[in-house]
Amino acid sequence: MLSKDKLIILVAVVLCIAVLGGMMIFIGQGNIRHVSISWQEKIEQTVAFEDIDGKVQLKGISGIDGEPNPYLVTRINFAYILTVINNGDKHHRLYIEGLNIQTELLEPGQQDTITIYPTEEGIYKYYDKLQELEPLGYLEVRTVIPSDEFTGFLRDLI
Repeated sequence: MLSKDKLIILVAVVLCIAVLGGMMIFIGQGNIRHVSISWQEKIEQTVAFEDIDGKVQLKGISGIDGEPNPYLVTRINFAYILTVINNGDKHHRLYIEGLNIQTELLEPGQQDTITIYPTEEGIYKYYDKLQELEPLGYLEVRTVIPSDEFTGFLRDLI
């Protein structure tokens, strides 16, 4: 039979182990931080207008392949920074239908940067607004993961 002193010590040790385990779980969930551990993502891409055989093309320079009229992809709820350069010999203006965003009027050699914060999924056509309104390509906004915030390792296991 355990004496009263041994019982108190045993209960105290078990209680301390339980409290230590609880603290590890609470802290491990990311609840105790002096700084944020996640940074807001931003996607930066650069494209350029080119006039080839009288036709306008948008060519990927940075962040995308160098193919003409690239298929642009970004994530929902994150900053999408698109730099547009006019390497052609005419004025150009990039317009993204559905998002109603456009660059400034770009003279040859000029560039403009637009920042888009898409809030819903979709596939949007982009045009050179000063030429015929035929779509040059598409910008797709998609959800990549259901939760963009750290929810802790226990919730990730479920």
